[in-house]
Amino acid sequence: MIVTPPLTWLDAPCVMGILNVTPDSFSDGGAHVEPQVAIARARAMAAEGAVILDVGAESTRPGAYPVSEDVEIARLTPVLAALRDDPPPAPLSVDTRRASVAALALDAGAVLVNDVTAGADPAMLPLVAGRGVGICLMHMRGEPLTMQDDPRYGDVVSEVTAFLEGRMAAAVSAGVSEQAIILDPGIGFGKSAAHNVALLRGLGAIVALGRPVLVGVSRKGVVGVLTGREAGDRLAGSVGAGLAAVENGAAVLRVHDVGATVDALRAFAGVRGGGA
Repeated sequence: MIVTPPLTWLDAPCVMGILNVTPDSFSDGGAHVEPQVAIARARAMAAEGAVILDVGAESTRPGAYPVSEDVEIARLTPVLAALRDDPPPAPLSVDTRRASVAALALDAGAVLVNDVTAGADPAMLPLVAGRGVGICLMHMRGEPLTMQDDPRYGDVVSEVTAFLEGRMAAAVSAGVSEQAIILDPGIGFGKSAAHNVALLRGLGAIVALGRPVLVGVSRKGVVGVLTGREAGDRLAGSVGAGLAAVENGAAVLRVHDVGATVDALRAFAGVRGGGA
């Protein structure tokens, strides 16, 4: 068994930059599908302070239809090739639920698999274990197409925490080092606004599982509910929700607006910790 090294890029709290190469993502769909545009965006996010870049080729927004493996690979391959030829200034993560797509990205140098299904593909966890890379295990109830159709929980914090604990155990059983695992409560994935707020408030229960916690609240519907703003005008709300997540123990913020989030974290750290 290959022993996975620690997540050396992770310096909590830190920022993961979102690089969507899809035509239909809820906030920036179609903006970075051209390889050279993707490279420029990758460089810009790294310059703004992103410590890792998350590349995804299948939208998982609420109401999104799944795409085939061939489509996902066709979207991702030219961008990965361009990034390999012009190495990105920060490590790469691949946002996929398919082991075959993850393998393609790992071949191109990715160091993390960001899986919204927490390893539902039977080949995913063995792949991660064998390659000695990191994995982010996320909670999602249902599928993107229908996940927001009246989601219900008895106690959302305890149910999400129990799910993530179980998936972490499954990953370790498959040979993944516990030190390579990140956990994500899945804000907006099969949850109402009230569920999302409860998870952000109760993040400590997930943090108590002992692994870094990633939170992706950037521009999401819960920010719209809290602020009354549309997706393109949720910067301040996203930063505010992200800082609340960090206050409650989040180690990584997955965001669209890297520069503003990094500045906010620096100011937050300067005030709370005595230095930037």
